[in-house]
Amino acid sequence: MKKLITLGVAWIAALTVNAQITAEDMTVGQSCTSIMVGKKASATGEVITSHTCDGNYRSWMTMEPARDYAKGAMHPVWRGTLHTAFRNDTVGVKVMGVLPEAAHTYAYLNTAYPCLNEKQLAIGESTFVGPEQLRNPKGWFNIEELQRIALQRCDKARDAIRLIGDLIKQYGYGDYGECITIADRNEVWQMEIVGAGKNVIGGVWVAKRVADDEVAVSCNIPRIGKLERGSADFMCSDNVEKVALKNKLWDGKSEFCFWKAYNCEYAKGKNFLEREMFIYNSLLGEERFNMDMRELPYSIVPKAKVSVEKVMELLRATYEGTQYDMCKNLKAVVTKKDKDGKAYKDTIQSPVANPWMGGNMMRTLNYLDSTAVTFHRGVSVAWCSYSWVAQLRRALPDAVGGVVWMSVDNPAESPRIPIFCGTTKLPSAFDRCGNKVYGDDVAMWQYRKANKLATVAWQSTKGMINKAVLDEQARALNGLSSLEQNVKASLAKDAKADVSSLLNEYTYDVYLRTSNHWKQLEGKLWQRFGMGF
Repeated sequence: MKKLITLGVAWIAALTVNAQITAEDMTVGQSCTSIMVGKKASATGEVITSHTCDGNYRSWMTMEPARDYAKGAMHPVWRGTLHTAFRNDTVGVKVMGVLPEAAHTYAYLNTAYPCLNEKQLAIGESTFVGPEQLRNPKGWFNIEELQRIALQRCDKARDAIRLIGDLIKQYGYGDYGECITIADRNEVWQMEIVGAGKNVIGGVWVAKRVADDEVAVSCNIPRIGKLERGSADFMCSDNVEKVALKNKLWDGKSEFCFWKAYNCEYAKGKNFLEREMFIYNSLLGEERFNMDMRELPYSIVPKAKVSVEKVMELLRATYEGTQYDMCKNLKAVVTKKDKDGKAYKDTIQSPVANPWMGGNMMRTLNYLDSTAVTFHRGVSVAWCSYSWVAQLRRALPDAVGGVVWMSVDNPAESPRIPIFCGTTKLPSAFDRCGNKVYGDDVAMWQYRKANKLATVAWQSTKGMINKAVLDEQARALNGLSSLEQNVKASLAKDAKADVSSLLNEYTYDVYLRTSNHWKQLEGKLWQRFGMGF
């Protein structure tokens, strides 16, 4: 997420008196999470990657078709598409330049940060901002446009990295420090990019593959350290040390470390914060890492093979039950009766305590007791526009082998809808951005209304929401086997068979079922809270 975009949530403006992260930190970089799983680390031998788009970004999305272009066609490089209201909205959008178009471009899922193409190439994103003096706004490419053109032209992660590197060098990088997680059917990489200077056309980048039996995480902080030139699993631009030395980000004597040289200030000399630590410890099944450490490894071998359901679970995390649980000090005294009917006082978790409290509530609670709430940025946040988990399955035809499990709004409360490499049409509810437009026919609001109501008394409603999320998740996952068999059977009869209708129907059916389910939840919650709670 971009530094200068103030998140569209009231409580970002000011946090708690006792907060460990400031409001400026929130706008600078505490805004997205990507988890990457190598094929031998996953439960089913598939590559998994993910992304949460946390912030006031556009939630409309479309499937863009493959296209053929005549010789001499040119490709426009856009800036400003992150905050549009619908596909053809041009408010705030401009063309930075044009470059030669490819003869053929692949179909892709057009989200704010384009994320999946028809060849099972998936790209996630995480902003780490980087040193201000390196950004050159005149550079043509922001990260979302690099993702778009890579998805249009590449079918392998390595090729995408090389293409992005070439585009940056030739046309210039104009964005803040960014990490993109690039995955294909066989491997997943992390690529970290910064500018090369205020008026310098070019950029600085490093890329490192996640080992097949390991898991990596990116949460708004650069994670790559030592330059491993000569390794088949590492790539970088030729100016990494030169730019750092020129801008006094490295002394030229100590061993060069990318994350130390190009880190963002809020990380305070670390390559991790709570999210990275929590995710790694969860996958290890032990508290191996703590916040007193200076550095976490780039990737880890998990204790058990990681399923797509596990990644979805991690994206729902709020640190409940840990020392970072924001609700842990929020208690209420209630009157209960024992088995003999005698009344007694008991202290319980306050029913209104929730991990997504607004700034006004946190400030009020901390006015009453300065130790009431300490802000910790969880993995799931209320200001999420959309999030996804991608399965890239080389054993299946691309059309059904690649699937993005998409949700809109808070990932801890919303269900996931499968969108496949071969999907050609999304439900019309995804045509407009819920952060720009309110409406019962807008996908984000079909889920957000129940989600927001549930936080009014989260301790008493979370069981209902959690059950709905898991039930719908299981139903959608369980239905894949039959769909996959139908797609394979169609392609066995005719390798060029159009299976899009099968995939479109499955996507629509899951959307329709879940949107109706959340409408029912909304009614139940209004009924519960209509007379107070």
